[in-house]
Amino acid sequence: MPKVKIIRLPERSGLITARLAGAKIATADVLIFLDSHTEANVNWLPPLLEPIADDYRTCVCPFIDVIDWDTFEYRAQDEGARGAFDWKFFYKRLPLLPKNLQNPTEPFESPVMAGGLFAISAKFFWEIGGYDEGLDIWGGEQYELSFKIWQCGGKMYDAPCSRVGHIYRGYAPFGNPRKKDFLTRNYKRVAEVWMDEYKEYLYMRDRKKYENTDVGDISRQLAIREKLQCKPFKWFMTHVAFDLVEKYPPIEPQDFANGAIQSVTNPALCVDTLNHGEKQTIGLYSCAEDKKQPQPNQFFQLSWHRDLRIKFGELCWDVSESVPNAKILLYHCHGGQGNQLWRYNPESQMLKQGKNNRCLDMNPDNREVFVNPCDLTNPRQKWRWGFINMTTIAQWDSYGAKIIE
Repeated sequence: MPKVKIIRLPERSGLITARLAGAKIATADVLIFLDSHTEANVNWLPPLLEPIADDYRTCVCPFIDVIDWDTFEYRAQDEGARGAFDWKFFYKRLPLLPKNLQNPTEPFESPVMAGGLFAISAKFFWEIGGYDEGLDIWGGEQYELSFKIWQCGGKMYDAPCSRVGHIYRGYAPFGNPRKKDFLTRNYKRVAEVWMDEYKEYLYMRDRKKYENTDVGDISRQLAIREKLQCKPFKWFMTHVAFDLVEKYPPIEPQDFANGAIQSVTNPALCVDTLNHGEKQTIGLYSCAEDKKQPQPNQFFQLSWHRDLRIKFGELCWDVSESVPNAKILLYHCHGGQGNQLWRYNPESQMLKQGKNNRCLDMNPDNREVFVNPCDLTNPRQKWRWGFINMTTIAQWDSYGAKIIE
């Protein structure tokens, strides 16, 4: 295969270093980055190249469809949205603008790339310094590249007519070859170089963790920003990601309740993730001593989104079945309520799920939790939170409504 060249690094170095190694020896005018676990669909390439041919300071991303991780079935189609982030640096999406909907086949501007799949001219990639070589393994690189593309005179588009299937990881753990928190370090490097005063919104999510993290030498990145006279992050937030703060406010409204969720009838038992991950169930376990600040497995929040989520994560309680003893699974929080809608009544001490009068129930013998029709006479449906914000609960119908809309 004369057009294929394989580079073997001497040690496991992670995604960012590997991509830089490939980019440095590439000879074409356009660099195209794809994950290995992808499948390019029919005629995927021309829509990525055309905007770059018009303006070399352009980055173009395909629509990313889903390939089932278990069966390899190419099944879910990306319907299109603009890339964004919340202030924990979880990747999020914003709705398409009216002008995008009027021209559904045309590339549209997107604030942030998903990260894995994109095309960019080699000239522009190296003008803005490529990836920051100080970023380790993976994480934060899509934000770093997206911010400096926009802030340093470029543009980024998603191309609806370019479709690439992607296999999302199942239950296999990624592992940590560094045995240290490289992700927080990466995020802080990006924030220190590109986010100006907005970095404080990221840091306030876990101030102690960020304060104790050394970013290393960022002088080269700051020099690139100075040389190219890149715009401030406030410009990015007001001109590119102008509607992000409406859906993902930098300072979030307070929770309705948080902490441990303790059974009233069996006070030794609390709801626990059991170290389970996405698409897995939750259960009951011996309660933490501190109900207001329990260990992560028992630290939940009834958030202003009106969902019930792990306090320092991105997984929510989700109920998709309407059957007796309906299972509660952990799913990625979507903020759209529906299967993830929960409400707590301090008087009845019941946690209501959805809009069909169903409540959190449990079996203390096998330590299972599930959802059943609400029954005021059933003591197993009564729960006590570590902390309840009576002010926000009293404002349930109006609290955070403008943001949710």
